[in-house]
Amino acid sequence: MPVPWFLLSLALGRNPMVLSLERVVGPQDTARCSPGLSCHLWDGDVLCLPGSLVSAPGPVLVPTRLQTELVLRCHEETDCDLCVRVAIHLAVQGYWEDPEDEEKFRRAADPELEEPRNASLQAHIVLSFQAYPTAHCVLLEVQVPAALVQPGQSVGSVVFDCFEAALGAEVQIWSYTQPRYQKELNLTQQLPALPWLNVSADGEDVRLVLDVSEEQRFGLSLYWNQVQGPIKPWWHSNLTGPQTITLNHTDLVPCLCIQVWPLEPDSVRTSICPFREDPRAHRNLWRAARLQLLPPLGWRLDAPCSLPAEATLCWQPLDGGPCLSLVPPLPRENVTVNKVLEFPLLKGHPNVCVQVSTWEKLQLQECLWADSLGPRKDDMLLVETRGPQDNGSLCALEPSGCTPLLSRASTRAARLGEQLLQDVQSGQCLQLWDNDLGALWACPMDKYIHQRWALVWLACLLLAAVLFLLLLLKMSRVKGWLRLLKENIRAGAAARSRAALLLYSADDASFERLVGALASALCQLPLRVAVDLWSRRDLSAQGALAWFHAQRRQTLQEGGVVVLLFSPGAVALCREWLQDATSAPRAHDPHDAFAASLSCVLPDFLQGRAPGRYIGAYFDKLLPADAVPALFRSVPVFSLPSQLPDFLGTLQGSAAPRPRRLAERAEQVSRALQPALDSCFRPPGAPGTGRGMGPEAGDRT
Repeated sequence: MPVPWFLLSLALGRNPMVLSLERVVGPQDTARCSPGLSCHLWDGDVLCLPGSLVSAPGPVLVPTRLQTELVLRCHEETDCDLCVRVAIHLAVQGYWEDPEDEEKFRRAADPELEEPRNASLQAHIVLSFQAYPTAHCVLLEVQVPAALVQPGQSVGSVVFDCFEAALGAEVQIWSYTQPRYQKELNLTQQLPALPWLNVSADGEDVRLVLDVSEEQRFGLSLYWNQVQGPIKPWWHSNLTGPQTITLNHTDLVPCLCIQVWPLEPDSVRTSICPFREDPRAHRNLWRAARLQLLPPLGWRLDAPCSLPAEATLCWQPLDGGPCLSLVPPLPRENVTVNKVLEFPLLKGHPNVCVQVSTWEKLQLQECLWADSLGPRKDDMLLVETRGPQDNGSLCALEPSGCTPLLSRASTRAARLGEQLLQDVQSGQCLQLWDNDLGALWACPMDKYIHQRWALVWLACLLLAAVLFLLLLLKMSRVKGWLRLLKENIRAGAAARSRAALLLYSADDASFERLVGALASALCQLPLRVAVDLWSRRDLSAQGALAWFHAQRRQTLQEGGVVVLLFSPGAVALCREWLQDATSAPRAHDPHDAFAASLSCVLPDFLQGRAPGRYIGAYFDKLLPADAVPALFRSVPVFSLPSQLPDFLGTLQGSAAPRPRRLAERAEQVSRALQPALDSCFRPPGAPGTGRGMGPEAGDRT
């Protein structure tokens, strides 16, 4: 839309002579380049698709810096539009792989030849411009003579006229080559807005000051600019002359925007959203948000603005305590406000709740029992994990983690493991969720309450009988047997009390299942095993680095050990951390405990503090023995499952059992690992498996 000259004067200075903008005549876009270069602007728009990075075949021409300048594109003397001129500075990057190619390139441009050829370096430069809600991309063809081609040297620049934009708009500009040899350049710029709109603080409240003449009539609109949906008007009025409008601080939200325009034909509307980074606005947004549960399995988050949050399901036990996250096996979902969403469940249960949280903390929680399904029940939630060939495992979700039903842990689920397994098989449990990877079951526990008290009384009577017999036994042989029994009990208690922290790189889902199977098997030795697979809620609440620090400190203080599980992905991460500091570190998953832990694991090895605190392990077919970096061989490194007895003996330390008992435990762990190992090394595309796992499949860093 053409911008009246007096509005541009207002936007760029009360005195138009303070800032004089160059005028560009004509509606056509143009391109020009610095001396020595030749350039051509292709007609029409091109697709704004950067594509993937590719390796340069030799010296290539790439953009190195972007510069912008405001100009006026005028159709008539007083009919001009604000326009953004972009200058792209270019340089030669890369070297010839083959010296013969460089020699041919130089000889082709030699002027002493009888028939010299016009050798040059050519590049296609894409310039992308975005000013909400429009986007525009152009293609520039640039050629550099061979005489100017010096790797690492600047060769000049090309100037594009120009991208039209509105007053007060935020513009984003990208530049890259086709094909793309490096990360695209980007530049963000805020164009000037009309100066007669000012937002200022008045204590807790906010004042909107509109400084215009008494005769000037203008429109003012306050609206919620929602990304996920249309604009929602909040307040609108036509006003005259200077005005001061006060907003209560409780009305501020991040998406509250202000739009002002003169009440004249074809006038330019100026919009600003000044509260996007205001902490008060973000607090008000969460106070205004409402999480509603809609029968039978629907829910909706009502809020005036979009929320950068995730929704998860959790299980609220009857005896209180924290709501236990159901991720995994259920996935997280990005929140879409003011839209009805469905629970991924087969049936509802009063203990199921929905949580909405940010990366910082839990924000909202609502439970189904608060609405239509009655009070919470004393049910046990069982998580079924299915592997290939229809073999699976069941564990019970408890505050301490997911306890395998047939484990030796001292929890209610472990004590009733066989009975709960029979309840599932006989159909006495309610199936809440089911897919190819697993299922969720809610099993009633009421019938076991009386049995539990009967067992308590029986145990008390049995203990009294044992104490009475001990008082009667006085012979030295019996005393020696009791002393040996006492030593075995202490050794077992020490083994149970020793902690192990498993650190691994989540290469893919198959490897995660393998790690989960190893952790579950170690729990049956027994050992107290900590692994991020069972602590995803704590990871989300604390962050990967803080969670690792807390687990490492607790493990080492209790005399435990940190186990580094090496895989192709883990080895690649270690090498990336150990490489030259000039290489920029790459971003990793914020929930990846292994990547976060390297910042303090590596200093322990470099400073000689690792022996006695760490051990290493890797799986036979997944990683060759010489792939583990030499730095980590200052501690024992075991190959699994071939060296399981030695691994378990080192893991249990002084409490390790005798060789025969240790071999039996190693055989138990090996049998527990076999299904997961078969899943990892099944050929790609085999039925019942996900992504293939091999030495070449794990290096995904």
